[in-house]
Amino acid sequence: MVKVSAGVLLFRRPRDGSVEVLIAFPGGPFFARKGDGAWTLPKGEYGPDEDAKAAAGREFTEEIGTPPPAGEWIDLGSVTQRSGKVVRAWAVEGDLDAGAIVSNEFEMEWPRGSGVRRSFPEVVRAQWCAPAEARRKLNAAQMPFVDRLEAALAQAPPPSS
Repeated sequence: MVKVSAGVLLFRRPRDGSVEVLIAFPGGPFFARKGDGAWTLPKGEYGPDEDAKAAAGREFTEEIGTPPPAGEWIDLGSVTQRSGKVVRAWAVEGDLDAGAIVSNEFEMEWPRGSGVRRSFPEVVRAQWCAPAEARRKLNAAQMPFVDRLEAALAQAPPPSS
């Protein structure tokens, strides 16, 4: 059975008229020494009986520590990661302090085979960045979400001041 995840790509528009997106760095020992290519949008798995959009909001809340802002959700479609996992995403405009995130934790045996269970945060840090930087840092399969957001914003009327 294919694993499915849903997430939110939060974006903001600084005063200079540019766009920035919020990306997250996963916690746990597998990502500890990784850098570019390991970042992700806040996301998580959901079951066959769960609404993907509701799951995206729940996962954002769990990994960032605050619910996604109210507002229009832009459907960014789905991508398939190298692992075969399908990720569904929406973008929503809002702002938050990336340095103040509070992620939930997961537990796993570490080191493997040791019998010792340890807890790790799902997300260890978040960062606002320009689309070009996001494309460099994100898991390669998730880069199209940034492209799709930019395309959707280019077609939308400018925000009222």
